[in-house]
Amino acid sequence: MSFRHLAISFAAAGVTLVALGACTTQELRGQPTAYDPASAERMFIAGYQDVTAVYIEDVAVDDLAVAGLEAVTQIDPKLSFDLENGAIAVGYDEMPRSSLPAPAPRDSAGWAEATARAIEEARRLSPALGESRAEDVYEAVFDGMVAELDAYSRYAGREEARENRASRDGFGGIGVRIRVEEEGVRLVSVMEETPAEAAGLQDEDLIVGIAGRLAAGMEQRDVIRTLRGPIGTYVRVSVRRGDLPEPFEVDIERDHIVPQTVSYRRLDDVAVIRVSGFNQSTTQTVREKIFRAEREIGDNLRGFIIDLRDNPGGLLDQAVSVADLFVANGRIVSTHGRHPESHQYFEARRDDLIGQLPIVVLINGNSASASEIVAAALQDSRKAIVVGSNSFGKGTVQTVLRLPNEGELTLTWARFHAPSGYALHKRGVLPDVCIADDSRDLPTTLTSLRGGELLISSRQRLASVDIDDDAGLEKLRALCPTRDSEGELDVEVAVQLILDPGLYASAIGDPVNTAGRVDEAVRAE
Repeated sequence: MSFRHLAISFAAAGVTLVALGACTTQELRGQPTAYDPASAERMFIAGYQDVTAVYIEDVAVDDLAVAGLEAVTQIDPKLSFDLENGAIAVGYDEMPRSSLPAPAPRDSAGWAEATARAIEEARRLSPALGESRAEDVYEAVFDGMVAELDAYSRYAGREEARENRASRDGFGGIGVRIRVEEEGVRLVSVMEETPAEAAGLQDEDLIVGIAGRLAAGMEQRDVIRTLRGPIGTYVRVSVRRGDLPEPFEVDIERDHIVPQTVSYRRLDDVAVIRVSGFNQSTTQTVREKIFRAEREIGDNLRGFIIDLRDNPGGLLDQAVSVADLFVANGRIVSTHGRHPESHQYFEARRDDLIGQLPIVVLINGNSASASEIVAAALQDSRKAIVVGSNSFGKGTVQTVLRLPNEGELTLTWARFHAPSGYALHKRGVLPDVCIADDSRDLPTTLTSLRGGELLISSRQRLASVDIDDDAGLEKLRALCPTRDSEGELDVEVAVQLILDPGLYASAIGDPVNTAGRVDEAVRAE
């Protein structure tokens, strides 16, 4: 690739829990915080070139630059930047102070230099801007720039980007999720097969000391930094447990940790695998949970429930490989954008792991992006019945690009299409069995299901609606209105579908063409 490609992923909702880990040696090296015009120019040219190279729509650089400069006025509202008569006018306190020649609209290098020069002029005029850290300036410019694009393109500074990379790729750590409290650091959960579990830590333990420091009063960032360290090194923690009279100390060896996104539970003879996100370990963990269910339940195993409710997405390659665990052949997803390399087709490459066992996939209004890819792939191949409500409809792919300051620029570069060809953006996945109201009881729901009232046919699901036809999309989504809750009724219906072969057969229907409408969908973009 001609651009600095790091990873293809999907925007995901933020969480309040922190999985503790260590960053690389390179990331720990300090970077100057003072604003430097030459460094700023390198930042701006990288950002402008990235957007013009990969963003899904063609964007003029001058629009990005002006939007970024205007956002700098949030640091000091007395500043003004105006593009007029081929010049950039820099003003202060409602008075024009200097003027710089404006480059050609698509001159990335020229606009990077002009942006840096305009900010340097403004720094001389504004005490507030002059005292601002480099990262404050970058955040203002890049936030203003991506605001011109779409809701899923975003900028992350060094610290946030470090956490993003840790969530995607893993890190050195002890394997806990935490909540900072007044008395110390509460362990919300201890991850399976991690150093913390091996050391005997338990959910709800309270860490009162870390590496010789009192945990009470520590900021979350300090807790994370103190617990972090190179893989193979040790950290000593002092732990208070409810049933013990005194705290105890334990030395924990840090190891490579990837945040857990998969859990498993058994409901009678049905395996329920919940996937809460897609990171580098998701596919392998799903595979392990499948094998665990087969060992535990054995020949009595009746089927699988794949719970994707409230799953906001994650890495594209992991969504594809998870779907490939269940789909034996045919298309899984395709992506299409402006950049030549955004046109990609992903096909099933291996035999599925579970043979003819029935599968039910659960979705709701918070199932988005990567989870929608998996749901649509299993649904279109008729490998699974999808139960729940219309999903979120976040059908765009983001590419993540590293910037010179070790921050990241996340840009929308493609839309993805279900195997049958429709674009999921704004549309989402419609379930086969609609449970828009999960407050009903199971007997009433099953009566409605057996009467066909809750079924949505493939003809309805696959209706051709342009992604810009808001009225048509609203009508389509109204077939099963979005529901954000996670009622147990979804699981109960899924279990009954698996245990009743006749009910399952009536709901699953026939497979659809997994490639026939792709060309039409691409032209519609």
